[in-house]
Amino acid sequence: MKKGEILKRLHEKVFEEADMFPVQEVRIGIGYVGVRVLDDRLGLAALLLNELPPGCSRRADAGTLMNAPASRLVTYLVEGKNPLEKALGLAAANAILRPDLAERKEEDTLTLMMLTPQDRVAMVGFFPPLVPKIQATGAALSIIERDPSRMAVVGKREKKNILKTCTVAVITATSLLNDTLEETLGSLGKPRHVAILGPSTPLCMEIFSGTPVTHLGGAVSPYTRKIMQIIGEGGGTPEMRPHLWFVNLLKGRDA
Repeated sequence: MKKGEILKRLHEKVFEEADMFPVQEVRIGIGYVGVRVLDDRLGLAALLLNELPPGCSRRADAGTLMNAPASRLVTYLVEGKNPLEKALGLAAANAILRPDLAERKEEDTLTLMMLTPQDRVAMVGFFPPLVPKIQATGAALSIIERDPSRMAVVGKREKKNILKTCTVAVITATSLLNDTLEETLGSLGKPRHVAILGPSTPLCMEIFSGTPVTHLGGAVSPYTRKIMQIIGEGGGTPEMRPHLWFVNLLKGRDA
């Protein structure tokens, strides 16, 4: 699968519908991008500050996005030149894809994975809250992280071995924003469960057709204004968590 293929599929899925959703608000914080569109629909995407190119700090289109069709932002899924532009596109797409909140309930993500001591879990992207929970199941855990400020970065050979031999893969949705998801999926052996997790996750199993992905774990919120306030004030997932609902889609069950 080519780099950027999943974002291309997402673009094709939502672009036409995006014209029906004018942008109501855009927030670019230091941890997340938030986009609110018609009907108070909210979409989130992480902002990878450490991967932004030098000088990528101000937006020439600032002040022009309100009431513009969301398709203007969705275009960044395929035309975005850096993780910020792709985050704007992904957040807009996530707002359009947002499931009906009345029909969703929270489920424990790890419970759905049914981990056992026989499992070998590859965590691609450091999820601190999940680490002790995974370890408590007795499963072996290996972590692959790109940002050396968060933890030690494993070598290419070790990374290849972790991905090839894992039985369960837990992959951060931010891999969509730095164009590493397709490579990661292509490096997997034959895991029984592959989850894409995080508030950036597009809740659409269709765009992952033909991939090993079996589980999408994303986030929605009925508290749109509060989430946008937190983003604007520099907050991240821990600050947003009390106001988020985590939604899980499983292949064969939900799509």
